[in-house]
Amino acid sequence: MSARRKARKRALDFLYEADIRGARALDLLGSRPAEELSQGTYVAELLSGVEEHRIKIDELITTYAQGWDMDRMPAIDRNILRIALLEILWRDELDDQIAVSEAIEIAKEISTDDSANYINGVLGRIIILKPSFAL
Repeated sequence: MSARRKARKRALDFLYEADIRGARALDLLGSRPAEELSQGTYVAELLSGVEEHRIKIDELITTYAQGWDMDRMPAIDRNILRIALLEILWRDELDDQIAVSEAIEIAKEISTDDSANYINGVLGRIIILKPSFAL
C-alpha cells in the first residue's frame, strides 16, 4: 500500500472519529502521540484542507449525491468523498483520476458493497462540472 493511501486512510479514521464524537479532526490529530502517527504530514494536510473547505465540500456532496442527505449518508462514505473532493478541487499536483481511484479502492476495502459505485458516480459528476465551479 502506498504512503499516500495510508495517509488517506489515517485521515479518514480521524474524520470518521470526529463525526462520531462531534469533535474537530485536527484536535483529535493533535491529541495523539507522535509515534502513533504514520504519514503525519499528509494526514495533517488532508485534515486541514477538509476543514478549510468543508462548507464548499459538503455543499457539493449535498448537491451531487442524488438521493442522499448528508445526515443519512454513511459516515465513512461522506468522509471518503470529503477527502477525494479536497484532492480533486484543491490539490493541483494530483491527477483527478488518481483521487477517484483511491476513493473507490478505500470504499471497496472498508465500506458497504454499493459504496464504491456510488462514490464513483458522485465524483464523476463533480469532475465533469469542475471547470464551472467558483472555488
